[in-house]
Amino acid sequence: TPDSTPELLAEIQQTILQPAIDGMAADGIPYIGILYAGLMLTADGPRTVEYNCRFGDPETQVILPLLDTDLVEVFQACIDGNLSELDLHWKEGACATVVLASPGYPNQYPKNLVISGLDNIAKQEQVMVFHAGTGQKDGQIVTTGGRVLAVSGIGDDLPAALGNSYAAIKQIHFEGMHYRRDIGQSQV
Repeated sequence: TPDSTPELLAEIQQTILQPAIDGMAADGIPYIGILYAGLMLTADGPRTVEYNCRFGDPETQVILPLLDTDLVEVFQACIDGNLSELDLHWKEGACATVVLASPGYPNQYPKNLVISGLDNIAKQEQVMVFHAGTGQKDGQIVTTGGRVLAVSGIGDDLPAALGNSYAAIKQIHFEGMHYRRDIGQSQV
C-alpha cells in the first residue's frame, strides 16, 4: 500500500511475521502454506488483528489478480518444500476490492433480492466480480448472504484501480445495496 515504507515492512517482518513462523517451528509445527496477517497501523506501531491460513475474501481478491505466476506452481512448490526456489512474478499496477453488502448487514438482512447489471461487467478486463452471497432463483442472480459481491478493479495505480472498481459498482444494483466509499483512503 502507499503507506507502506520499506522500513515499515521490515518492522512488520521482524516483529510480527517472523516471530509467528519461528514460534510455530519451535512448537514442532513448521508452517507451510499461505499465512495472511491482518494488521492495523496504530500510533504505537503495527499490531496484529488476525492470522488467517486460508484464502480469505476480500483479502485474496485484491492480491491474486496481480499474481502473474501460475498459482498451481506456487501450491506445488509448497507441497514439494521448495517455495524459496520459485521465482514469483507480479503484474505491475494495483488492485482494489470493494464489498457490496445487503441492507441490514452485518445484522439481519433480506434474501432473494434480484441483482442486475452484472452482464456488462463480465466484459470489462480491468474488473473482476467475486460472488460471495449470491444464488440463482427463477433464472436470476439473487442475494443469499450479507456480503453479496466483491468488485475488484485493476489499474496502473491505486486511484485507477479504485476508479475501475467504483465505476463497475455504479452498474450493479440490488435493493438496499450498500458499500464503503472510503476504501483505499489513508487513515494514518
